[in-house]
Amino acid sequence: MTVAEPRIAIVGAGPAGIYAADILLDRVPTASIDLFEKLPAPYGLVRYGVAPDHPRIRKITDALHEVLGHPRIRLRCNIDVGGDIGIDELRAAYDGVIVATGADLDVRLDIPGIDLPGSFGAADFVAWYDGHPDAPRTWPLAAESVAVLGAGNVALDVTRILATHASALTHTDTPDAVLDQLGASPLRDVHLFARRGPADVRFSALELRELAEQDDVDVIVDADELALDAHAERMIAQFSQRRTIVRTLTEWAALDPADRTAARRIHLHLRQRPVRLLGTGRVTGIEMERTASDELGRMVGTGELRRYDVGAVYRAVGYRSTPVAGVPFDDELGVVPHAEGRVLDAAGEPIPRLYATGWIKRGPVGLIGSTKSDAAQTVRHLVEDLEAAEEVVRAEDPIAHLGHAVDFDGWLRIDAAERSAGADRGRERTKLVEREEMLRHAKQEQMTEAGR
Repeated sequence: MTVAEPRIAIVGAGPAGIYAADILLDRVPTASIDLFEKLPAPYGLVRYGVAPDHPRIRKITDALHEVLGHPRIRLRCNIDVGGDIGIDELRAAYDGVIVATGADLDVRLDIPGIDLPGSFGAADFVAWYDGHPDAPRTWPLAAESVAVLGAGNVALDVTRILATHASALTHTDTPDAVLDQLGASPLRDVHLFARRGPADVRFSALELRELAEQDDVDVIVDADELALDAHAERMIAQFSQRRTIVRTLTEWAALDPADRTAARRIHLHLRQRPVRLLGTGRVTGIEMERTASDELGRMVGTGELRRYDVGAVYRAVGYRSTPVAGVPFDDELGVVPHAEGRVLDAAGEPIPRLYATGWIKRGPVGLIGSTKSDAAQTVRHLVEDLEAAEEVVRAEDPIAHLGHAVDFDGWLRIDAAERSAGADRGRERTKLVEREEMLRHAKQEQMTEAGR
């Protein structure tokens, strides 16, 4: 290798960035890695995108934490790449820069009424209940009946959190203010709408079953919506996951209505797509069109319209990435243009020392663990380029002047403060949500030293 001790920058300290760091250190043990994160805390999607009642998934942070503690990794949270420091500055100071910033925006649903008050994106709602530092501290939970649009696991998460009773979350790291607002919610009914049929929804079977495992919540399915056409029969014959989903839905549809006495209800509606939101000053309802699958399994409208009275609509129809200043971005696809992780310029040529991994590379598809293979592909090409590169004079350490950065020890102090707050409430942790409070804990030791 021409570059004996390469210095690599990774932008984004979520699973994609941390996995890339881990793989890189395995391939190039002499590498030094700086992990940049715009938030005061690492872990990205695991910390701010996974529902608080999914501790099994959140345990992924244990493995990520071990990687961050490696002596050849420097964590630099609270640094905005593109603001505090530019991509070109990083490229001048490092032998490789990997962009791993994920996807944090809602895909827009372009239908009439979508901008009415009471119409919300799932990403914003998830950020609120997960205590994202940049999310609002309050959420308008005033509706008795709401609609959730989407056929994936994010739609299930939003539905489940809306319908759950706050008491079921008191053992989690959910911020106290979120628990208080969920506890005061007057909600009675959640209508979950999927454009696809029962054999085509993108729910995981495990997360779907969780809807019925909540205390004092009924799940209602209309048996007429479970009729299987030729396409659906082919799908369940080929895929066991889809057979399990259809079986679960069928079991729920067969339940005796007299046994549905819960205070809250989740209504699953299949083969319906949104046409428009209703209301003048705010959302008062939604109009849906029945869909059917053609011979190729594509969902097409039937012209049959249905209206539902709801006071809020949550859109969970997909995520897209925020562009990083100085990095090429495909606005149509919502990703960085690349060739197996090598970022491409406008002419389609690889930009030296610039790479991408994770959702900003491939789009918001796949589970958290699938980012490992994606990162491995990007790192493989980075290592190939290092081996072929000539030794260059790098700019001086570009982060020495960033005094507001939160390093690994600073994150450990935030972590300790959250665990202490949780212990006071009989739980593992209570998440800190205010950026200023997080930074105060992160810098506490430095401030103490300065005051001596």
